[in-house]
Amino acid sequence: MISDTDNHQDGPGPVLSRISASTSEEDVLCPTPPLPPGPDSRYERIGGQTGTSFLQTLIHLLKGNIGTGLLGLPLAVRNAGLVLGPLSLFAIGMIAVHCMNLLVKCSHHLSAKLNKPFLDYGDAVQYGMENVSWLRRHSIWGRRIVNVFLIITQLGFCCVYFVFLSDNVKQVVEASNGTTMNCHRNQTAVTVPSFDSRLYMLCFLPAIILLVFTPNLKYLAPLSLAANLAMCTSLVLIYFFCFTNIPNHINLPKVGHAKDYPLFFGTAIFAFEGIGVVLPLENKIQKPQSFNMVLCLGMGIVTFLYISLGTIGYITFGEAIGGSVTLNLPNCWMYQIVKLLYCFGIYITFALQFYVPAAILIPPVVSCVSERWELTVDLLIRTALVVFTCVLAILIPQLDLVISLVGSVSSSFLALIFPPLLQILTYHNEGLSPWVIVKNTLISLIGFIGFITGTYISITEIIKRNGRHDNLDVTFFQVQ
Repeated sequence: MISDTDNHQDGPGPVLSRISASTSEEDVLCPTPPLPPGPDSRYERIGGQTGTSFLQTLIHLLKGNIGTGLLGLPLAVRNAGLVLGPLSLFAIGMIAVHCMNLLVKCSHHLSAKLNKPFLDYGDAVQYGMENVSWLRRHSIWGRRIVNVFLIITQLGFCCVYFVFLSDNVKQVVEASNGTTMNCHRNQTAVTVPSFDSRLYMLCFLPAIILLVFTPNLKYLAPLSLAANLAMCTSLVLIYFFCFTNIPNHINLPKVGHAKDYPLFFGTAIFAFEGIGVVLPLENKIQKPQSFNMVLCLGMGIVTFLYISLGTIGYITFGEAIGGSVTLNLPNCWMYQIVKLLYCFGIYITFALQFYVPAAILIPPVVSCVSERWELTVDLLIRTALVVFTCVLAILIPQLDLVISLVGSVSSSFLALIFPPLLQILTYHNEGLSPWVIVKNTLISLIGFIGFITGTYISITEIIKRNGRHDNLDVTFFQVQ
């Protein structure tokens, strides 16, 4: 998720070592045309006639916001309650869209003020801090802090993907002998226990390492399209099952326990954390003045999907809802294929999410070695990063808690805390209304409270569950 560059050519040495430190997948799969020469090269002209259309931009925006977070929202609604959950999702969605608009607005203002064609998230924060005299000396830390949270967020997504892949494939394998054509819940399912889910993560490790060795993401474009189609098909079938299996009598709590609400917040903000794709997409659209409509329409669709699947998923499966709604689907062939299709989509998406931390971390290291060792060092760092995410996933193999922890720790900063503060910094000397300052401070405070409580509760639950795991003598190499 993040900046703009057209340096995507192939050649000797690691490709990422020649790419901007905060480049997004859209920059590679949908490269920006070069700026026309001359003094009239303004921010509004970057997209140009060869930029992305309204529909293309809308599709990219939807793609950047819909992933594993959507499938975890039924459990999030259970944590908040059948009434409070959807209302809270709507409120978080409104705030998230507002923060996206703030980021675009500040980027426009600063780019015009500094006569720069485009600012990414890190640029905007850095130059925003330069507006305040006592922060000017330390403005470079604005970019660095944003990059740190981008790395945490993207590697956190990769950890979630390891857990998601292992849980779903494990379930498919264990039910393979009992899988039938009967899709009426799990009445006909016969499961055969297999290995611990963490062994499945180790099985995926070599395949994922090979995937991230792809020298240029443009080679993954066809697979990315196939992955999007697979995930869309899976979502349609998931909705179909939930809508056709809503129970006649619904007796679920309208408001959940207060201690579980921070877990809801972490999962919800994890799902809404698509703010990193906003500036690259706005930069590429043919008509920048129409981007606000794209953003409102796209995020409106996203919010509707989040609320609807979160609500009907909880209603359909009740208190038995899992960390991903796919884990509650019947063990019949059609829905086993749904799980595998979504796993394929997540597997390909791993490379796209991994691209951002790789683009930030690899170039500084590669620049310190001779050209002869560039490729070797590049591949070693990629391998180390993938192994690191796998180890974290093995240490925290609970899908719902990993999602909540990643959302609370990093997504809250990128989506809720930084954008309002950036507006205050950007318009520091331009007569910003006191009410705007109060509103922005309140939004950032909500994000910070969510960060503190969500992180604390997530870590507490992780320790508690791992403790129960140890008491049951479940070891890493045990066959269940």
